[in-house]
Amino acid sequence: MTRTNQTLPTAQTLQTDASRMQWSRLICDKRFGMEDYHSPNPAGGTRSDFQRDFDRLVFSSPFRRLQNKTQVFPLPGSIFVHNRLTHSMEVASVGRSMANEIARAIQPRYEGSPDEKALDSIGEIVAAACLAHDLGNPPFGHSGEKAISTFFSEGAGADLQHELTPEQWADLVHFEGNANALRLLTHQFHGRRRGGFAMTYSMLASIVKYPFSSTLAGKRNKFGFFTSEHDTFRLIARELGLICREDSEGRLCYARHPLVYIVEAADDICYEVMDIEDAHKLKILSTDEVKHLFLGFFDPERQRRCHTVMERITDPNEQIAYLRSGVIGILVQRCAEAFVAHEDQIMCGNFNFHLLDIVPEREREAYSRCNDVSWDKIYRSSDVVNVELAGNRIITFLLEKLIDAVRHPQLNYSRLLLSQVPQQYDVRGPGLFQKIQSVLDHVSAMTDVYALDLFRKLNGLSLPAV
Repeated sequence: MTRTNQTLPTAQTLQTDASRMQWSRLICDKRFGMEDYHSPNPAGGTRSDFQRDFDRLVFSSPFRRLQNKTQVFPLPGSIFVHNRLTHSMEVASVGRSMANEIARAIQPRYEGSPDEKALDSIGEIVAAACLAHDLGNPPFGHSGEKAISTFFSEGAGADLQHELTPEQWADLVHFEGNANALRLLTHQFHGRRRGGFAMTYSMLASIVKYPFSSTLAGKRNKFGFFTSEHDTFRLIARELGLICREDSEGRLCYARHPLVYIVEAADDICYEVMDIEDAHKLKILSTDEVKHLFLGFFDPERQRRCHTVMERITDPNEQIAYLRSGVIGILVQRCAEAFVAHEDQIMCGNFNFHLLDIVPEREREAYSRCNDVSWDKIYRSSDVVNVELAGNRIITFLLEKLIDAVRHPQLNYSRLLLSQVPQQYDVRGPGLFQKIQSVLDHVSAMTDVYALDLFRKLNGLSLPAV
């Protein structure tokens, strides 16, 4: 939940193959898997292809399932807190606003060039990418990712290492929801069309925060695509003209698509600010604590105006909501300004920070204070830790049972269990890695509620009504 400088390989052997990316190439409405149908002069209509990306996601099953996936706090009882779906919708709203601010500011630099027109679309692309950025996350929040990776690095899955290639093993012990989102959107599951969701190239590149493979993940477990999607991302990167680097061992690393910085900043803003608002509703943080944190983003004059407005509001939750909207507004503005100021570095692939790292000191320090409080009082609170403990136990159990079943499909229990796996997942794939991936596809797609229900059924704690 914390931010650090962008994870990129630091080897001095990396060489730049191109000097600068071009907006007119980066903004591409070609659809993955439908390249043969692409036309440079599409038929007219009220919706752009990037708007179609957004709409396609809204009506998709993986997006709907986000409503039953934990963001941070346990799914609601009497008090509604954010889930992955509401979080993604808010990130899309913030990302679109930030992208439009940036487009308005930098378009004069490209007046009369193809880049000027291309920039008209970045708000739509970012909004769609923001909707999709969490699609690959497993149940039970970020602890679900950790449960999967540690199953292989520390748990029963460690015995499988000698049966896999180093690249495949790296994918498993560094399991990453971001890489899984790219797989979900592009992989042709059984019964599905070629290209998966057939999203535009630009939208797909805009969700890849770490544009390199798991062999370069390092200690942070961050990477952008599995071995199975290596060629997919290479195709996208070449089409869009992403700067490519290669180390002495031939491992590829790309510069981020510039819109990734906007998606990332929108995500960071929303989870930090909204987690604090949720903690206030749950009485983990007091009204005075949250007021102090949020007012820290404003100059003295703005603070005085905020106090005047809050004197007219008697509901503490409404007071916090008022301050929250102001905080998000100022962070959107400052991040947009940061992008505009460093656009040349970003387009040359030389920008190795998050936008929030380089906003003015007042906003940067206020954000840092929020992050410190979040770690001290929110992410380590008993409710959150209990979700992590339960989620770890549930996911570990499901992986043990399902992976054993795909390895030994001839056993009676395996046949029964695999018969309940949706047909789109290739549990009888040609190799062990493909079978394991099908299990991870199935488990990561589960909602918290479904995973818990399956855990209970497999343990004999829940039976269908007779």
